[in-house]
Amino acid sequence: MKGIRLGDYNQLKVVKKVDFGLYLDGGDEGEILLPSRYVPEGSKVGDELTVFIYLDQEERPVATTEHPLAKVGDFAYLRVAWVNEYGAFLDWGLMKDIFCPFKEQKMRMVKDNYYIVYIKLDEESYRIMATAKVERHFAPQPPSYLPGDDVDLIVWQKTDLGFKVIIDNCYPGLVYENQVFRPLHTGDRLRGYISCMRPDGKIDVMLQPTGRQQTEEFANTLLNYLHDNGGHCNLGDKSPAELIADTFKVSKKTFKKAVGDLYRRKLITIADDGITLV
Repeated sequence: MKGIRLGDYNQLKVVKKVDFGLYLDGGDEGEILLPSRYVPEGSKVGDELTVFIYLDQEERPVATTEHPLAKVGDFAYLRVAWVNEYGAFLDWGLMKDIFCPFKEQKMRMVKDNYYIVYIKLDEESYRIMATAKVERHFAPQPPSYLPGDDVDLIVWQKTDLGFKVIIDNCYPGLVYENQVFRPLHTGDRLRGYISCMRPDGKIDVMLQPTGRQQTEEFANTLLNYLHDNGGHCNLGDKSPAELIADTFKVSKKTFKKAVGDLYRRKLITIADDGITLV
C-alpha cells in the first residue's frame, strides 16, 4: 500500500469535511475516512492529524485516533475475543479485532485466553494479521549490546531455566530463575539489563543493574522505604534472603551492599532489630 503505512501511525492532511467524519489525503490510496467518533475537536480542512490506519470490515483503509495495543512489527500479549472455523480474532484495542488464522497458531487458541503474538502484514492478502509463531519474526542480525546495557523486555514464556523474554521488540533472551526476585507473568513489560552475549548468539538478561549502579539504585530505594515507614526497617544482615527478596525484589547480597553504603554515609544506624534513619 504505497503512500501510507498500513497497521501503523501516519500523519495525514484533512482534505474534506463531511457529516460522518473527515477525509484524509492517503496519497496513492486516495482519500481515507476518519469517522466522526474519532475526529479531534476543532479539526478542519488543511490540518495534519496523526492517525492509525487499518482495514475496516470491507477491507478498505480507514483511520482512527485510537491507539491499538500493538502495530505492525510489534510483539504483543493479546486476548482472544472470539473464534470461528477459520481461526481466532484477538482484541487489539480497535473496533475490528485482528485475525490469527489456524495456520499461524502453535495450538488452537481458546476464547478469552491470552497469547504472545507478532503483528504483521500478510504477504498474500496484504491484510494485517497476528501470528503466534513469533520465533520467525525475531531480527536476523545479531545485536551489538554490551553487558550492563538497559533494554525493554516482554516476558514470553516460562522454561525450566527461567523466563524467555523478547528484548527491545527484536531479539529473544533468557532471564535465569536465580536472577528473578519478583513474580513474573507472560506478557509483563519491564526494564532489564544485558548480562552477556553468548558465543551461540543467545542473550542472557538480568532484571537488576550490575555492580555499583545496582547498589546506588537500591540504596535510594531503601532510603525512600525508610522515609515512608517511620524511619525503620526490621530487616538486616541476618534476615532470610527470601524475606528480603519478597520485600524489596533484590538479592540479599544487593541488600547488604546498600545497607553498608548508607551506613558509611552515616545515613542509618544498624541494630539487631533492623536499620534506622539517623
